[in-house]
Amino acid sequence: MIEIVRAGLLTTVQDAGRPGYRHLGVALGGALDALALEAGNRLVGNAPGAAALEVTLGPLALRFSKPTRIAIAGTDFGAMLGAPGYAEPVWSWWSLPVRAGDELTLQPARYGMRGYVCVAGGIDVPAVLGSRSTDLSAGFGGLDGRALKDGDHLPTGVPARARACLAPDAPAFGVKAPAWCAFAQIDEPHHRRGRHPGGMPWAMPVRVLPGPEYASFTPEAQRALWSDEWLVTPNSNRMGYRLSGTALERARPVELLSHAVLPGTIQVPPEGQPIVLMRDAQTTGGYPKIGVVVEADLWKLAQARLNGGLRFVRTTPAEARHAREEERAYLRQIDVAIAMRDEHEARRRAASAGS
Repeated sequence: MIEIVRAGLLTTVQDAGRPGYRHLGVALGGALDALALEAGNRLVGNAPGAAALEVTLGPLALRFSKPTRIAIAGTDFGAMLGAPGYAEPVWSWWSLPVRAGDELTLQPARYGMRGYVCVAGGIDVPAVLGSRSTDLSAGFGGLDGRALKDGDHLPTGVPARARACLAPDAPAFGVKAPAWCAFAQIDEPHHRRGRHPGGMPWAMPVRVLPGPEYASFTPEAQRALWSDEWLVTPNSNRMGYRLSGTALERARPVELLSHAVLPGTIQVPPEGQPIVLMRDAQTTGGYPKIGVVVEADLWKLAQARLNGGLRFVRTTPAEARHAREEERAYLRQIDVAIAMRDEHEARRRAASAGS
């Protein structure tokens, strides 16, 4: 069992989500930063979509009842791990051995928005519609369909037959964070200046494809979409990011029937302030779609902070597919790194046993 000593602002159980039920109005759900979840699960020997803890901003404190293996992926929390009074600093994107009685403490996030605590065997809450993800708006999945609170206890599953390097007593090791990889960099114009009052010191660039109703917006709105910087307002959550900036007006305001929408869709309500749909968003909507964030950049969107900025960089379907391929290549590199680490650890153990 894992004891939630301090649950923090918003900590939930999330996995890869529950696809296949959108025709019934059930949101996809799951980890907002799916890349972090997949990488973290690899670092503890889990299936890529296994259930983990999604930590929003922190802080968080956990206590482990038995030896295991954990990984923290996503943003940095200034984490400490060890016995009470003897904890030491640990880092995100590392595979970490845990002893019985150890406590993991995450401080408020230094940057970014979300992190994931992956545990060998995964978080073993009951599956609902094929997923252990928490759907906060519908009130099911996870632990009783709610955010975790102090004093909760979570069961963990049986770990897969672990590699030697992922055993609870094997040394810690880390991998390169996506933000430091070439595939995460975006070629965009320099010296961009936002029009939002007060400006923003830094804005995260994400790649966007023009949406089905893009042509119905005025030329001024189209230019603003690509040239302005957009503020992520505090009225944002797992369902959608509400942005603030130049009002995007339509040249041909034709009323639309309700239609299917997906995470990453950028809708524009009548007042002209865009909304970027996230993984807990509704399955249909009637607002015009000016664009859609490409799948390979949804993890970046998940790390955009409230009152922080976004920039939209126009891209093409071919570039979007290439970006997705580069993301998959990064995960394959982690698999190769773990295999090499496992070979080294197996040799070390054999030599130790022989001596």
